[in-house]
Amino acid sequence: MSRLIVVSNRISRPAGRGAAQTGGLAMALTAGLRAYNGLWFGWSGNTTPEFTGEITTTRSDGVTIATIDLEDIDVQEYYNGYANRTLWPVFHYRIDLAAYDRSFNQGYDRVNRRFAETIRPLIGTDDIVWIHDYHMIPMARELRRLGVKNRIGFFLHIPWPARQLVTTLPRHRQLVEALFDYDLIGFQTTEWLEAFEDYLAHEVGGSVLADGVLEAFGKTVRAGAFPIGIDAEDFAVQVRSAAAARMYDRMAAQSVFRSMIVGVDRLDYSKGLDERFLGFELFLKDNPDFHGKVFLLQITPLSRDDVDTYQDIRTQLDTLSGRINAAFADTDWSPIRYVNRNYRRDELAGVYRAARVGLVTPLRDGMNLVAKEYVAAQNPEDPGVLILSRFAGAALQMKEALIVNPFSHEELSEALKRALTMDLNERKRRYEALFDGVRKDDVTAWRESFVKALEATPG
Repeated sequence: MSRLIVVSNRISRPAGRGAAQTGGLAMALTAGLRAYNGLWFGWSGNTTPEFTGEITTTRSDGVTIATIDLEDIDVQEYYNGYANRTLWPVFHYRIDLAAYDRSFNQGYDRVNRRFAETIRPLIGTDDIVWIHDYHMIPMARELRRLGVKNRIGFFLHIPWPARQLVTTLPRHRQLVEALFDYDLIGFQTTEWLEAFEDYLAHEVGGSVLADGVLEAFGKTVRAGAFPIGIDAEDFAVQVRSAAAARMYDRMAAQSVFRSMIVGVDRLDYSKGLDERFLGFELFLKDNPDFHGKVFLLQITPLSRDDVDTYQDIRTQLDTLSGRINAAFADTDWSPIRYVNRNYRRDELAGVYRAARVGLVTPLRDGMNLVAKEYVAAQNPEDPGVLILSRFAGAALQMKEALIVNPFSHEELSEALKRALTMDLNERKRRYEALFDGVRKDDVTAWRESFVKALEATPG
C-alpha cells in the first residue's frame, strides 16, 4: 500500500477518544492517516523571525506529524490576507467583504512555494499526496516545478462559487490553471463541481470529457464530487461516554418543561448567525404560547480575531442576543443562551442528544458536519429534528431534514414551530433515514472513494 501524505494549512494533532472538539478537516483526516500509516504536513501555528524550513516531526496516535513555523509577514499576507480576506469571502459569496491586495497574493504564492520546497525531501517514490483546501491551491504547481511526479490530489472543503464571483478575483485565471497540475480535484457536492465546470467552459474555453476528465490550459485533470462525512463509529463512542452523559444530564435538567434548540458554529459570517437570531426572534413574536417553553443555546467558539470583520460579527451577535433577551426574557427564562467557548466532542454529543431541535443554517457551507453529528447523537426512541439550510452541502444528502432558506426569517420561524410540534412517528421516520445516510456516507467512505480515485488516475 502506498503511503499517504496529507498537506493542509493547520494541523490538529490526533488524540484519543473524547478529545477536544476540532474542525471538520482535522476530524476527517485523522482516521485516514492512521489507516495509511500516513504523514500530515502543515503549519505549526507558530511564527519565527526568519523562515528556515526546519521541520519538527512527532508521532501521535499512529500518525506522523511534520510542521514548520512561518514568519509574521507570511501569516499576515498568506493566511489572514489572501486565504481569509480574499478567497474565503469570495468563495462564500461575500465579495462585499473581500480585500484585494497585491501583497496578499505574493504572500500566498510564497508560502505555497515554501511548503513545497520543505516537504519535497519527505516524498517517497510511491507516496500519494493529498492537498487540502483553499489555502493550498497552488501547491501542486510548486511541487511539479520541483520535479515531483507522484499522483497529487486536491480536495476543496468549501464551496466553489459561481463563475461571476470567481472572476472578481484578480488573476483568477492563474489560480484556476494551478489546479490543472493536480491529478484529481475533489469537491464536496456536484453543485460545486458544476460551478467549476461552468467557469472552465465560459472563461477559458475548457471542456468536460468522459469519466470526469476536464480539459483546459492544454492539460487534463479528473474531477469529482466526494461528500465528506463524520467518523460515525468514533462519534457513537462519544455519545455513550461518561462526559456525554454528564453533559446530557446538565442540559436535560435545564430543559425540564422546556425544549432546547441548539446551534454550534464557529464565529463566521458564512454561518448565518445574525439571520438565525432574527428568525428565532420572529418565532417568539409569532408564537407567544412558546414563551418560557423553549430556548436557543448557541455555542460559537471565536475565530480569526485578527481579522476586523470577525470582531464586527461578534459585536453584532452580542447586540442581537442582548436585545432579544431584553424584549422577551422573564425572571426565570432567557430565550437565548449565547456562549463563546469550545467544548469537547464528547460534551457536544451530550448537548446534541438533549436538544429537541438542531439548527444548522449557514448562508453558504461546503458540507457542514455539525448537521451529521447532531443526527448521530440522537436517541432513536425519541429523536430531535434537524433544521438545515438549503445552502449547506449536507442538504443534498440530508433531504429528510427540514430544509430552509436561511435568508428568510419567516421560513426559519415556521420550521422551528413545525419541528417543536412534530409528532414522534414523523420524528423517528426522518431520523432513521438521516442516520442511515450518516452511517453509510461516513469519513471512511469519503476517504476510500477519494484515495481510490486518485490511485486509479493515470500517472
